[in-house]
Formats: sequence, C-alpha cells, structure tokens
Amino acid sequence: MDTARRDRLTGEARFGRKHAARGRDGMAVSSHPLVTQAAVDVLRAGGNAADAALGASVVQAVVEPHMTTICGVLSMLHHDAATGETTYLNGSMNRPRELTSFQPADLPTGRSVAVPGFWAAFEAGLDRHGSKPKSELVAPAIELARDGFEVHPFLYGMAFEQIGTLGRYPEGREMFFPDGRLIEVGEVLRQPALAETLENLVAEGADYFYRGKFARRMVDVVRRAGGVLTLADLDEYDVRWEEPARGTYRGYDVVGSPPPDTGGTHVIEILNLLELIPLADWGPPTASADTLYWMLRFCGEVFADGARLPDPRFHDVPLELLVSKDYARQRFELMTMSAPRQPDRAPYPGSNHLTVVDGAGNIATVLHSVMSMPWTSGLFVDGVQLWAGAAHFLRILPPAGGRGTCYVAPTIIFSGGRPVLAAGSPSTGLIQNIVQNTVNILDFGLDIEESVHRPRFGGSSIASMINPATPPAYSIEADIDESLRDEVASRGVLLDVCNPWNFHSGSYEGVHLAGDGTMSACADPRRTGKAIAV
Repeated sequence: MDTARRDRLTGEARFGRKHAARGRDGMAVSSHPLVTQAAVDVLRAGGNAADAALGASVVQAVVEPHMTTICGVLSMLHHDAATGETTYLNGSMNRPRELTSFQPADLPTGRSVAVPGFWAAFEAGLDRHGSKPKSELVAPAIELARDGFEVHPFLYGMAFEQIGTLGRYPEGREMFFPDGRLIEVGEVLRQPALAETLENLVAEGADYFYRGKFARRMVDVVRRAGGVLTLADLDEYDVRWEEPARGTYRGYDVVGSPPPDTGGTHVIEILNLLELIPLADWGPPTASADTLYWMLRFCGEVFADGARLPDPRFHDVPLELLVSKDYARQRFELMTMSAPRQPDRAPYPGSNHLTVVDGAGNIATVLHSVMSMPWTSGLFVDGVQLWAGAAHFLRILPPAGGRGTCYVAPTIIFSGGRPVLAAGSPSTGLIQNIVQNTVNILDFGLDIEESVHRPRFGGSSIASMINPATPPAYSIEADIDESLRDEVASRGVLLDVCNPWNFHSGSYEGVHLAGDGTMSACADPRRTGKAIAV
C-alpha cells in the first residue's frame, strides 16, 4: 500500500458519525479503515469472504494492538452460499493445565497468559474455507508492521491509559516509547519484530507458533513472569469445528456461536424473550420505557446466567433447551414475578469484530481479541503482545486443558434460507449491541446507518467492572431520553449514564443484505471504523 493511501485511511480512523456503504459485489466493515480496505483488496483480487476476513484479522492485529493480538483468540461464523452450509470455528483459549486457580491479582503476571487460538484458527479457517495462499493474505500485515502507520487517536488513548504496563519491559518501550516518551497521534508506529514473526509464521506455519522457536520463547517469557504455560499446553491446542446454535425470531432463522462461545446462543435466547412482549405496539427502546426495561433485563439476566455455562467437552450443556421457546416462556414468567437482578460484572474485553460478504454471497463474520485490558502484563515475545486472556477465567475456570467460556457473538439471520443480516460486535456491550441493532433493522425497518447511530444501552458499567466496591449497574448512553431512564430506574434497574456513542457499548460490524441483492453496511460511531463496498 502506498504511503498516501495508507495515511489517508489512517486519517479516517476517527470516532463519530459514519456513512453507509452500499453495493452488490461484496462488502466489508470493521473498526479501522486500513483493515476494511485490506479485506476489500482481497475481494477485488479474487479472494472469497473467508480469505478477506482472515487476512484482514491479521492486519487488525498490527494496527489495533490495543484490541487484539495474534497471541489471542479468533472465532468465525461462515456461510457457504453454494452449499447453504453454515459452520462455526472456535479458536478460543484453553486453560493451561498447571493453572489451578486464578485471581484478579494474577492479571499483571504471566499467570494471565492462556493458551492462544488465533493462529491455529487462522490456518484452519483458511484451509477449510479459503482460496488464497497464506503468503498473499498476510503480506499487507507484514508491510504495515515493518513500514509502520500513523498512530490514530483510539490507539493513543488506550496506550496512554495503559502507559505503565505498556512501558514496563524493554520490548514495549522499544516500540511505543521513542526518545523515552509515549508515541503520539500522527507519529509512525513501526513493529519490525512483529513483521519478522509474521514472516516466520507464513514460512513455517502453526508449528512455529505452537511447537517451534516462538513457542519456546513464549513459554520462557511467561514462566519468568510467574506464569504456568508449558510447551505441552501449546502442542495440545486444537481448534474446534462446531455446529452453530440455531433458533428463530418472528419468522427469521437465527444462527450464532454455540457454547463455550456463548454470545450467539445468548442472542437467540434474548430474541426468544422479546417475542413475548408487544414490541411493535410499545416501540423501540429509545421510545418506550417498557421496551427499554425488558430489553435491559433480558440482555443482562441472560448474560449473567451464561456465566454458569461450562465447556461442553467436559459437561453436558443443554443447548436445545436454552434456545427453546418453552424455556423462554418459563423464564419470562419467572422474571415477571421477581425484581430485576444486578448485572453480572463482565471481564474488560479488548476485542475486534469484522464482517465480510463476497460477491457470490459467502459470509465470514469474525471475532478476534486480546480478551482483556490491552497490555495488561506488558509482556511481549518477538514483537507479539502476550495477552491476558485468563481474565475470562474470573467468570468460570474451565477444567485443565478446557476451553474458556466467552461471550463472543458472531450471528447470521436468514429469511427463507437467504441471509439478511450478518453481524457481530466487540466490547462489554456486544450482546446488547447486536440485539438492539437486530430489533432496529428487522422489527422497525431502520436503515443500518440510522440504526448504528441510535442511542444505546450496554452491559455492566466500566465503573463497576474495574472497582469491586461500586454497585453493579447497566451503562446507558445519555441521549436516551431522561424520562425513559428515570422510569426504568424507578422499577429497580440500576443505571450508570455515560456519554453518547460510548465505545464500551460495542461496535456493530454488520452487513444488511436486501432481497434485491444490495448489501449495506455502516461503521459504528463508537469506534474508528469504515464500511467499504466492492
């Protein structure tokens, strides 16, 4: 990518109002313009949706290191237009076998490093659904890591917030602290060690990451920082191909991520509950206190219940029951007889989502993540940030070697077998984000651009997330009418009012597919992204 094009796209990486993209030959949407452009470039070069989404995910690990890392997780919901098959790839994290407990005090240490799945999932997804060589797809990420890109405001803000841990060790300082001070907005961030690691991964594949030189270096760094990761943990890691969770909503078919990636299942559960209220009569949550009250409760209480769902490889998880209409009816009846529950404290997730649809109608919607505050430990290996994915073990500790329970939520909605909406979101409010936009578009007929700019409620407030002494409350954006907020609060729902377009309310990375073949997408104003049509 030439310098002028790169700088122009980086300059567009700003929070605030976005514009929709529309077309018929393919679409990509992500939280950074360079990432979206990388996906579209793959489509224009003849690649399919999986090629574009997976290649762009590696680019995202370079340009959004505050949200993701190739030493993190990657999960993908994929729809094959030719066969009609929808598959789910779980590339989430495993618990190291020697990690017998995990506490908040472990977060800044090597104990927070779980067994990563990103690279294994990248290669598995490409082998099954891709058509392009790995070398071609990773080349843009290598170029951006070596030549650099201008630091955008979101990256700078998160780096400033985490300045203490980011600069704890020499490798972090070498990249982010030129002349001894934090790199500033507009300066070029270069990551030559990361570029070299990516080149080695292209040449040697997953063996280099899980069994080769990189694996040995990672284990050494982690254990010297008090961690328990072993070469055996890495060697044993494997991705999971799973049958997606399935449900219906007002005549639509809903397909989403299954446990232990519980978010897609939660979306189905919440939509089942929404069928039990007169949504069309009450109106959207931005206009009706009744709708706002029940949507807050549905989203929050389903999420809280999900914290009990273990790894299905080790325990029976009744997925058919969870997504059933009977269960929703019983659940709703019990909720009408009880006071609202406090929201569950969510782990702080740095994460990215992106969605790509190609001209043939294939869909890849991907969540990949650092699964924690960025640079929680400050540890790096060969330019790669070592994540604190074990933060999610504070909710539920999986069995030794088992998968973490994570609330990621890639989702595709069909009408008569035809995809109409493919989406996902990062952040603590990702489930609420997906549900609200789904309702806006399917129930109230909003254009996707109008939908993503609507006021929104989120998950547990950041104040209650980072300070255990703060009572748990739901975050809610200040431009939801005060009278609605007051009415909901009077019914016993604790709210924490935040700014409009708050980045913890998620970022809707969705594509709407109309019956005439038109694809529409609009980046969320709560992140720094862009939608681009082919």
